[in-house]
Amino acid sequence: MDYEYKEATEELLEKIWEKNIEDNKGDERWLRWREEYLTYNLSGKAKTFLILFHGEPIGEGTLLFSEECSAVGGRKMLADGRKTANVNALRIEKAHEGKGHISALVRMMERFAMEQGCKKLTIGVEAKESRNLSIYLHWGYNEFVHSCTEDNTLVLYYAKQIDRENVL
Repeated sequence: MDYEYKEATEELLEKIWEKNIEDNKGDERWLRWREEYLTYNLSGKAKTFLILFHGEPIGEGTLLFSEECSAVGGRKMLADGRKTANVNALRIEKAHEGKGHISALVRMMERFAMEQGCKKLTIGVEAKESRNLSIYLHWGYNEFVHSCTEDNTLVLYYAKQIDRENVL
C-alpha cells in the first residue's frame, strides 16, 4: 500500500517537523512550534498522527488534550484534559490533497480520542477558509463553541460529540 495512517513515533515526528521548518524557512514560529509539539507528544498532552506515502510523512494532524497547550491557550472549552480534545494542525502536501487522506486521518484521530475517554472534539478554522469550514461541518463539527482573533485572523471553533455512532 502506498499510503499509511499511523500514530507518530518520535523519529517520524522529527521528520515531519524537519519538513515543516524547511517548507516555512525564515518563519521562526515553526522552530518554537516544533519544540512545543515534540514536548506535548512526549508528555501525553498531545498525540500526532501522520499520513505516510512510501514511508515518508506527507500529512499530519495533532490531538491536543490539555488546556496547557499553547494553541488551546487555557480555553477549557477547546481541550480540558479529560473529556474534550482539540483537533489541530491538519496539513497535507498539495500533491496529495483532495484524495480523502485528511478525512481518513481525522477518522483515526476521532477513534483514538474516543478510546482515551473523550466525548467531544473541537476544531478551529479561519473564518476566511470557507472550503475548510464546509468540510468540518460535513464531518459533523457543527456545534459553534467560540470565536477569537489569533495572529490578526478571525478563528471560529466548532465541536462534535463523539461516540460509536458518529465517528467519521
